[in-house]
Order: sequence, then C-alpha cells, then structure tokens
Amino acid sequence: MPLYKSLDLNSQTNVKVWKISESIEFLTSRLVLTPESLERVRGMKSDLHQRAFLSVRMLLGEFGYSDSDLFYDSFGKPFLKDGMQISISHSYSFSTVVISCHEVGIDIEKQRSKIIQIAPKFIGYETFYLNKNDAAQIQKLTWVWCTKEALYKLYGTQGMIFKKHFLVLPFGTESNQTTAWIVRANHKLKFVATFIEFEGFGLVITEPEILP
Repeated sequence: MPLYKSLDLNSQTNVKVWKISESIEFLTSRLVLTPESLERVRGMKSDLHQRAFLSVRMLLGEFGYSDSDLFYDSFGKPFLKDGMQISISHSYSFSTVVISCHEVGIDIEKQRSKIIQIAPKFIGYETFYLNKNDAAQIQKLTWVWCTKEALYKLYGTQGMIFKKHFLVLPFGTESNQTTAWIVRANHKLKFVATFIEFEGFGLVITEPEILP
C-alpha cells in the first residue's frame, strides 16, 4: 500500500499516514536501516510492531529523510538532525508522522468501546462536558486521549499526568479543532488540537497556538 494520506495543516506542518499492508520482507527490501534500527526491529516479537516500525521509516522517505536522520533523546522523544520537529505514532494497521518547524505532537488510535472503561484514568476536567449518554462518546473519548497523548509526546518531560497536567476544552463532533492546555506548576501553555478521522481511527495533531 503506498502513502495513504498527506495533509498540510498549515505552511509549517505536514502530516502523512501509511496504511500497513506490506510484509516485513517487502518493507525491509526498500529501506536502508542503521545498525541500531536493525537490532531494534529484529528484537520485536510482534510482526505488527515490526511492520509499524518499518512503515514509519517509509514515511520518513516520503518526507525526504532516511532512517539515519532520526534520533531519540533519553525520554524517547524523536528528533531530526536538521532541527525540524517530528512526532510519530502507530495503531494497528496505520502509522503516521508529522513534521513541523515548531513543536508538534501526534497520536493515532483505533476507536474502541474499551476506552469507556479506562476513561477515569485520563479524564479530569473533561468530565464537566463529556456526556455518558452521548452517542459519540467513544469518538470523543478517543479524541481526548489522542490529544493528551500528543501533548505528552510534544512536551517530552517525565512526571506528566494525563488527568492533572493536560486539559482539553469542549468540542463538538462537527468541529475538527479544539484548544488544549498543558498546566504544570506556574506554567500554562496553550495549544491547538486538530482532529482527523478515517476508517474507524482517530488522529490528533497538537501544535502551539500561533498568533496572527
């Protein structure tokens, strides 16, 4: 499967999505991996995780990068050698990469009813506007989770708690954006969260609010 989706969110930010349908052998034959990446992928026990890892490298190629252009800090946050900002996510049959001139985070999740059971672990302020009887409850909870996960990746700091440090403002299913905050000690940082939905998956990109 070639590139599934490519979207310019603005003049500085582009997101690409890959639908993972290829074999490990097919993906590996089209990539040049660093020794570290080869060791990492060979150590993965799950076929799906291996293909997700490799598909991310295919997406890097779509941006004009190679595996050797990518590195990680001690927190596990990815960076590009040229200074551009990057965030990575994958879920089941999809992987996604976003690259921007500024800080950015991304997360993709399959929409599943299981999220209702785990919601108390990541929902705090949002309980004031999320309705348990809402027909779109699973969709909205997925968007909240993805937003907080994307902020977590963007901020790249240990000790962050989803219920306490990340706030997602009210939104409707008719909208593809909302405002989100990182609140820690005396620091408050404001972000825009953009929602994308396809084939039963929710994807969220978080970026700093850019003033006109």
